[in-house]
Amino acid sequence: MKVLYFDCFSGISGDMTLGALLDLGVSQAHLLESLKALKLEDEYHFDIKKELKNGIMGTLVDVVLHHEEEGHHHDNQHDHHHHHEHNHHHRHDEAAVAHVHDHSHEHEHRSYKSIVSMIEDSSLNENVKDLSKRIFTVIGEAEGKIHGKPLEEVHFHEVGAVDSIVDIVGAAICIDALKPDKIVFSKIPLSKGFVKCQHGMFPLPAPASLEILKDVPVYFTDVKFELVTPTGAGIIKALADSFDDSGDMTIEKIGYGLGKKTYEKPNVLRVYLYNEKKKITDQVIEIDTNIDDMTGEQLGYVMDLLLEAGALDVYFTPIHMKKNRPGIKLSILCSPEKQQELTQMLLTHTSTFGVRYKRMDRDILERDFIEIKVFNDIVHCKIGKLDGMPIKVEPEYEDCKRIAKANSLSIAKVFNEVLSEANKTKTH
Repeated sequence: MKVLYFDCFSGISGDMTLGALLDLGVSQAHLLESLKALKLEDEYHFDIKKELKNGIMGTLVDVVLHHEEEGHHHDNQHDHHHHHEHNHHHRHDEAAVAHVHDHSHEHEHRSYKSIVSMIEDSSLNENVKDLSKRIFTVIGEAEGKIHGKPLEEVHFHEVGAVDSIVDIVGAAICIDALKPDKIVFSKIPLSKGFVKCQHGMFPLPAPASLEILKDVPVYFTDVKFELVTPTGAGIIKALADSFDDSGDMTIEKIGYGLGKKTYEKPNVLRVYLYNEKKKITDQVIEIDTNIDDMTGEQLGYVMDLLLEAGALDVYFTPIHMKKNRPGIKLSILCSPEKQQELTQMLLTHTSTFGVRYKRMDRDILERDFIEIKVFNDIVHCKIGKLDGMPIKVEPEYEDCKRIAKANSLSIAKVFNEVLSEANKTKTH
């Protein structure tokens, strides 16, 4: 499985993302050619170069707007404060990436709806369009909530909009070119303090960034400038499949995208591609509860509900409870993600007033699935593999039962025939 990992030890922004993905090996020519589909090339140009940052060689990306005064750059994640002393209508990094259209500006505005239409009407492929719209929607919804406006009324200031569009769509183009099976992020560092922007003094993290990063694992640092911009936060929230840095891996490529601030830590975003080995160890939750006042029929109904809801297994154990009453211990095995949902089902559909939890490691075989033809019919089989080698076959019971009935055979004969055919195909 090919995994793209974002190591955000010094934060993340749109330009750092582009720099890191280009440094990883995405073709610069492919990025520039693909972006022509937006028909914005008359409004900006790229300044892309290799530089050293704290002794690390990486790629620095600037999107230079043609109407911007000399020296003002986009997405200047870690080196923007000197701009704020001047009376120019431009965004504070990306904390002011979006504005509600409730007061006048010198510049034309692009609304969220118009930006989405621009993306949809372009010749970009569907995957790039989908990724781009997901990121913009995450940012737009957060900005709308901060300003108290619905998404449709969020307008993006032109000076910020062009470079934001290029950042977001460019990131989507690069991700599409890499075609990872999974995208994983590290925990996200956040900074403290205040920064001056077009709306006045904003706290760090910027309100939009913090809104976007709800439910994302973060930690606070003593850094006093912006580490994570709203565009960076949007990329995280829209693209992350998980937040983890564990597991066996074989790293293939590494890329570094440079920020513009220099401080004691390397101001870079590191990304790498690695092949993840299929895990044969995972964690499960065991949920237990004791019941002595439900009928067998009622408990059977609950078992069906739990299995349909995604429980890995449900089983009953006869026990003796207080006053020597016969009872049942109802046990569920489930993934950690299903713990809350299945607990709520237990509390709703059984007479219990509480449950117990145990977190357990388990070793499992790698699994594959094949079809075996016997008696002019198909049996679906699960293959168990150890270190990539098939070691056992489990025929699907319902298939074997159906074939046994249809042919007046014992189910054992059908099972044996399936296993014999599986051996012939070298799956076992």
